[in-house]
Amino acid sequence: MKAAVFAGPGRIVLEDRPIPKIGPLDALLRVTATTICGTDIHILKGEHRVERGRIVGHEPVGTIEEVGGAVTGYRVGQRVLAGAITPCGHCDSCLAGASAQCGGRAMGGWRLGNTIDGCQAEFVRIPDAMVNLAPIPDDLTDEQVLMCPDIMSTGFGGAESGAIRIGDTVAVFAQGPIGLCAAIGAKLSGATRIITVDGVKERLEMSRRLAADLAIDYREHDPVAAILEATGGRGVDVAIEALGTPETFESCLRVLRPGGTLSSLGVYSGKLALPVDAYAAGLGDHTIVSTLCPGGKERMRRLLEVLRSGRTDLRPLVTHRFTLDRIEEAYELFGHQRDGVLKVAIRPAICQGGRP
Repeated sequence: MKAAVFAGPGRIVLEDRPIPKIGPLDALLRVTATTICGTDIHILKGEHRVERGRIVGHEPVGTIEEVGGAVTGYRVGQRVLAGAITPCGHCDSCLAGASAQCGGRAMGGWRLGNTIDGCQAEFVRIPDAMVNLAPIPDDLTDEQVLMCPDIMSTGFGGAESGAIRIGDTVAVFAQGPIGLCAAIGAKLSGATRIITVDGVKERLEMSRRLAADLAIDYREHDPVAAILEATGGRGVDVAIEALGTPETFESCLRVLRPGGTLSSLGVYSGKLALPVDAYAAGLGDHTIVSTLCPGGKERMRRLLEVLRSGRTDLRPLVTHRFTLDRIEEAYELFGHQRDGVLKVAIRPAICQGGRP
């Protein structure tokens, strides 16, 4: 099979690889659609370490090619997807309700394209298939569900972790795909005023189209001052950080009302600081929470139901399309954020069973 492989910092290349062998609890998925994530760019740059030779990618949509001997309830040819996080369902973290941390380490549940081979390939092995494979309804296409495994689950998770209530005002810093999904998740959770911040015109326009009541271009306005002015000095109930920089984290803290919640989705490097004044010297009753993409088949089922309901449509996030044999070109485009890219859809040159 063809597969995109991490060959060292700055190099993800297309190689020939054996089709994966599966164990009794696994399933072999023929990939019909996948995408490139910002985390894959961290891998490409050497900022997140994976071993050389690892097949990358963690957002699989496809059809079942083979199931392990202990797997029941699934059939060959069935359209399914799996989350970016593939919990086992029986470790301490899973049983404690923290399945994203499966294995007991930070990001322990992120296996595909990290600790095991991923899905930017013609086939992928899905571990613990009965915990992780979610059937795709016939009335949903591959592109409709492509955001479910990671981007939609992560963004919605940021809204859920923020415990947004009906009538809340929410600020979302950064309107890349995850930030856009966080804003949509805030809207679905009952927020009645959503303020978004970015510096890319196309992303601000998409933000207004999908969820935002007020979209602020930080190139033209100080976003902290603009948000405080827009809220009459009160601040927001929940601020969601969706970029992963100390500057946006601090800005989120500065726009919170007393007792508000900072919901962090970013992947940070280096150190994060808590400014004494913004943190009210630790006396402001603030809540700071973080979220790793929720996974597992029940999570995926719920996201699929949101899409089936018509309450949101994430197809506009797919701005570019490539076949797998053009994966290196796709990485160049996505990694440099050219041509207004939000997300790219990647398909093997020959797909069987998938719906465009």
